[in-house]
Amino acid sequence: MDDPAELLAADLQRRILDAIRRGASMEDIADLKDADVQTPEAAIQALKDGNARFFSGQVARPEIGANERRAHIMGQTPYAAVLACSDSRVPVELVFDQGLGQLFVVRVAGNVVGEAGLGTLEYAIEHLDVHLIMVMGHEGCGAVAAALMPEERIAQEPENLRALIRKIQPSVQGLPVIRDKKARMREAVLNNIRHQAALLRDHPLIREAETEGRIRVVGGYYEIGSGAVDFLVEDEDLLP
Repeated sequence: MDDPAELLAADLQRRILDAIRRGASMEDIADLKDADVQTPEAAIQALKDGNARFFSGQVARPEIGANERRAHIMGQTPYAAVLACSDSRVPVELVFDQGLGQLFVVRVAGNVVGEAGLGTLEYAIEHLDVHLIMVMGHEGCGAVAAALMPEERIAQEPENLRALIRKIQPSVQGLPVIRDKKARMREAVLNNIRHQAALLRDHPLIREAETEGRIRVVGGYYEIGSGAVDFLVEDEDLLP
């Protein structure tokens, strides 16, 4: 049986080409994108399905031709926003097997919530009608590791880097004693994901959108070694 994701991708390409032959406007062509992802739950499932294809080596992203690129000239219609770390080993669109125009990505070391990132996510909610915000941390995050350093070492870092580390520190203070260093780092990264997600959910605009059911705020932990993302979707998963 053909893969459902491949069938959807092929069907989208066919509809775009048919629209172009009919002389449809770029706005009409853009409206064809992601018609099947219209709710927070569907957005979560789309990310889960895409990541499953990625870590199993069955990616479905089609080659992007000129017609598909032109469909994005007049606007964008992403269904989810992702606040992710800037780490070069965490290419968000690849990890979730998504193509052009599907994800609105904010990247900053340690996936921390700051003024610029908040403004970007406000834009995604108010003007792009995304259905989901994910805070995605990852295995072996250097920014989180820096927040675990002794204070005298942190004091030696440049001013703006120190400020970034300070945004992570509250999430890693009071960690339980864990002998296994890898397990301790995982717990620290998960705590930081939860901490940053809590900051987002406490933001008035995001809180209102989530209360109204227009969006959901979730977390994700990316394992670089396996390529798999662990999803933190339920409220109990996100408690700091």
